[in-house]
Amino acid sequence: MTRAALAVDLGGTELRAAIVEETGAVSAFAATATAAAAGPDAVIDQIVALVGRVATERPQIAPVGLGVGAPGPLDGEAGIAIAPPTLAGWRDVPLAARLEARLGLPVRIENDANAAALGEWRFGAGRGTRSVVFVTVSTGIGGGVIADGRLLRGHRGLAAEVGHMTIAAGRERCACGALGCWEALASGTALGREAARRVEAGEAPAIAARAAGGAPTARHVAEAARAGDPVAAGLLQAEAVWLGIGLVNLLHLYAPERLILGGGVGEALDLMRATIEATIAERAMVAYRDVPVVAAALGRNAGLVGAAGLVL
Repeated sequence: MTRAALAVDLGGTELRAAIVEETGAVSAFAATATAAAAGPDAVIDQIVALVGRVATERPQIAPVGLGVGAPGPLDGEAGIAIAPPTLAGWRDVPLAARLEARLGLPVRIENDANAAALGEWRFGAGRGTRSVVFVTVSTGIGGGVIADGRLLRGHRGLAAEVGHMTIAAGRERCACGALGCWEALASGTALGREAARRVEAGEAPAIAARAAGGAPTARHVAEAARAGDPVAAGLLQAEAVWLGIGLVNLLHLYAPERLILGGGVGEALDLMRATIEATIAERAMVAYRDVPVVAAALGRNAGLVGAAGLVL
């Protein structure tokens, strides 16, 4: 019989669920927009419904449990979501216990970026290494660190909240409430905000056309840049500088063998690589400059594969 687990990747924008086999293969998948502003009860209802959908796709599989990658900060050992800034009204929510009661399965939760780091380390771009840093750049910025062959968890599992490094003084306010966080300056949300300013000023018609009257997003910027729009290309290069500055800090802190970039913005790494590498070359100490920045090999499935690994 196929040994597999249910997996959930709980994001501030999208909620994704899957059945993941112990080989790392995703054999069933479903997704929906996260009701992030509706509070924990509504989101937990969504998780239960989505898990039910994927389970019915493979009725011959009896999952051994559910692994959940959720935005931090959270206490994975206690199963508690402490206060994720991308989910409204969440404070000390006993997510694992509530899902166990609803589903009748063992549930493990972990910081979503930690889960993705585990997935990439075991099955993706980190295979063959003992020390990697994974960074996901999407609605926010998260990170996971594998140090000497082990996930770096820290006190209460709160290590590596890399999106909340302060990298600039007196700049944009972050969703966490602080000023100058990496997330506030280099996340997909930040890139979309900069694009919106250009659209409102009438300076970015190509991006506005892709947004079709809605709020421009990082995806619209990347699409316009790939089509040759110079404004979008300039926004991505500014984004790449901010990403490079943060990555330099991670190089100095953790001395990884590889930096792995994932998330929606990470999918545009090919458009930003030269600027990121130039920023690292300019700012990093010499011993760190040869560490490669690579794209997540599992793409958007990294978090799901890693979350399943929590219970497999």
